[in-house]
Amino acid sequence: MSSCPFSATNTASASTAPGERIVQEEKAQLDFDGRMSYGDYLQLDAILNAQQPLSPDHNEMLFIVQHQTSELWMKLMLHELRAAMQGIAADELPDAFKKLARVSKIMEQLVHAWDVLATMTPPEYSAIRPYLAQSSGFQSWQYRCIEFAMGNKNAAMLQPHAHRPDLSATVQAAYEAPSLYDECLRLLKRRGLEVPDTHTHRDWCQPYPASVAVEDAWLVVYRDPKQHWDLYQLGEELTDLEDAFRLWRFRHVTTVERVIGFKRGTGGTGGVSYLRKMLDTVLFPEIWTLRTQL
Repeated sequence: MSSCPFSATNTASASTAPGERIVQEEKAQLDFDGRMSYGDYLQLDAILNAQQPLSPDHNEMLFIVQHQTSELWMKLMLHELRAAMQGIAADELPDAFKKLARVSKIMEQLVHAWDVLATMTPPEYSAIRPYLAQSSGFQSWQYRCIEFAMGNKNAAMLQPHAHRPDLSATVQAAYEAPSLYDECLRLLKRRGLEVPDTHTHRDWCQPYPASVAVEDAWLVVYRDPKQHWDLYQLGEELTDLEDAFRLWRFRHVTTVERVIGFKRGTGGTGGVSYLRKMLDTVLFPEIWTLRTQL
């Protein structure tokens, strides 16, 4: 008797791995000669060859990938933020809400990214730090556009991008444009709420000045959510977004302190001391202060 438990008719199927049988049954496309593949569509050759460590240290790859992926998330964040602001300006709130919710989820991804970088120990970072020269996340033009879109306007922050006229023009445009919160207050004004003209027709380049009158306008919304449901939802979308932004800043400062202590940043900032000051920045002040009055 043969020791093989399969009959001759089962030989072919028995010699085929389970995964291969599934592919055959699904009739999956296997030949991509002359066709667009997954790697082609995503341009993976360019992306996966964009990591060029300058040091001989193993851990530099982590540092590069961390920051490159963060920049990709920020690209999407800007894409969604700009569309949300356009939706608010056009009174198309359901679509804007979807995009703002997505921005908050992107911020959550950026928060958790610090968990990966935090696995880099001080000696590991010290081994690659000399190779960074003056480069710093402080110089990220996308992050600067996000800060400006969120209302944190500061003319001094234009200077790090002056050496790149193409990028400088984009950052300058974000600096001069109404912020997300400015567009929200203009919406409240259009809906008949008593938002002062000083806050709907102002120099958009200036930092946002908190206003008791604006808080009162939001209070009208929050005291009668059913009457102003979409504006109430807008206020909570802003709350979610700033909440996520605060978490990102907190994880940033704690990760930096964990990895470099109180050394100055490579870009010339005070490092942890500078980042701690940023923790005090409030983007949508009346959205937070109104809660005390409810």
